[in-house]
Amino acid sequence: MTDKIAIITGGSRGLGRNTAINLARRGMDIVFTYRANEKEAESLIREVETMGRKAAAFRLDTGVTRAFDAFVAEVRKTLESWGRDRFDYLVNNAGNSQHINIDKVTEEDFDAVVNVHFKGVFFLTQKLLPLINDGGRIVNISSGLTRVSLPGSSVYGAAKGAVEVLTRYLAKELGPRGITANAVAPGAIQTDFSGGMVRDNPEVNNMVASMTALGRAGVPDDIGPMIAALLSDDNRWVNGQRIEVSGGMAL
Repeated sequence: MTDKIAIITGGSRGLGRNTAINLARRGMDIVFTYRANEKEAESLIREVETMGRKAAAFRLDTGVTRAFDAFVAEVRKTLESWGRDRFDYLVNNAGNSQHINIDKVTEEDFDAVVNVHFKGVFFLTQKLLPLINDGGRIVNISSGLTRVSLPGSSVYGAAKGAVEVLTRYLAKELGPRGITANAVAPGAIQTDFSGGMVRDNPEVNNMVASMTALGRAGVPDDIGPMIAALLSDDNRWVNGQRIEVSGGMAL
């Protein structure tokens, strides 16, 4: 995996940040996006650089497709400055959350989630396909909520379900280029996602733990190393799969 380059959306915090760190530890250079927090992005760049790897960050709202051409142009420039014209791995991780029952969801609510979790994933991947190396890999982050229904998560769960289907199509259509595509579906993880609901609310944390075979909520370091391992040559024959990483939730 040495001297490979990964692009991670939503890389400045949570699962994206942990994935970036674990890939850098394995000798990979990192390009990542962040939506708002420039300080977090800068701190990740410094952390990656302390491992002797290169890192570049770009502000991007992955729900705004009109911004993608400019982002891809910046990626091209970064690759050229690193002496490369292609990258190797794409991790579509950026996300937002929503907790609204179906009868209260507005079209604006719907678009806010679907534009990030499905439309953005679809078209950003499409825009980056000319830059990904043959033999590269794509990982799309899904959710345990495509398998287990939680009231208030209908739009989010449905959008992630669409991403899982898209993943299989990517695997099929990109197979001739030797590019694999898989979906990783985390269970409930203790991050600042959803306002830190799992991490900071003891009642929610305990509920998750009670539903999980291993008896606790997940943490970012349960996910990042798994994604890094999935991108390694050890898993080159895994393709078109949904892989749940949840400690055994709701079995």
